[in-house]
Amino acid sequence: MSFWDHLEELRWTLVRSIIALFVFAILGFAIMPYIYDSWIMGPTRADFVLYKYLCYVTSSVPFMPDFCDDTFHIKIINYNLTSQFFRHMTTSFWFALILTFPYLAFEVWRFVSPALYSNEKKSIRWVFLFGTGMFFIGCAVGYFLVFPMTFRFLSTYQLSEMIENTISLDSYMDNFLTLIFIMGIVFELPLVSWLLSQLGFLNRSFFKKFRRHAIVGLLVLSAVITPSGDPFTLSVVFVPLYLLFELSRFMVKPAPKETDEEDEDEDTADIEIKTS
Repeated sequence: MSFWDHLEELRWTLVRSIIALFVFAILGFAIMPYIYDSWIMGPTRADFVLYKYLCYVTSSVPFMPDFCDDTFHIKIINYNLTSQFFRHMTTSFWFALILTFPYLAFEVWRFVSPALYSNEKKSIRWVFLFGTGMFFIGCAVGYFLVFPMTFRFLSTYQLSEMIENTISLDSYMDNFLTLIFIMGIVFELPLVSWLLSQLGFLNRSFFKKFRRHAIVGLLVLSAVITPSGDPFTLSVVFVPLYLLFELSRFMVKPAPKETDEEDEDEDTADIEIKTS
């Protein structure tokens, strides 16, 4: 293909992607009131699935936060005249972007695949599938775990009884979208580690050397995400992040020294077997 043929193929890739986004944005705009009532505003009510589960878990354990309060309900208010309309539009776009993410990744794959060798195609195909799956898992963790824990603590925290929390629609949605998409990006850490390993910038010894530093950093990050301070809430966020760190360790190549030591161990084991 010539240079202009590549540009033409890129143009049609962009056109198909934009059409897919536009179609799903219209669909999202039509059903957005239902999505708001059932999903987006779910963490503001006591019947949210995480609160029910935590109520069951913590009810029999002393010194744990109370998640069994059936009266918990946070009212979201709107200050600006145009906020609800523009939130309707922007949330429909984000809804379309999430749903079309696998298709957009497929379009990128279809555009770059002709320039790859067969062995490279297998690796890149695996990268797209793994990255897409981890992004959705991260968004799910953000929605079902990180955001509700953060929101429940901050919405009920009082510096003084004379101060009443009044949460605006813009404030709620900014934190909602930010935390969910941040978790989606954070869950791409194993994929980023794998890519850096393929480029020769990262190996397994890095994770072994800085594991203690990572544990402290993840504890600090968990404390920032869920500032309630109790060990249970902290561990609920810390454990998935630490498992993500360990998964990243298995995604990278071992250091050359580690490989040599493994070969020496295998040779030693073979000699011992022959001797015995």
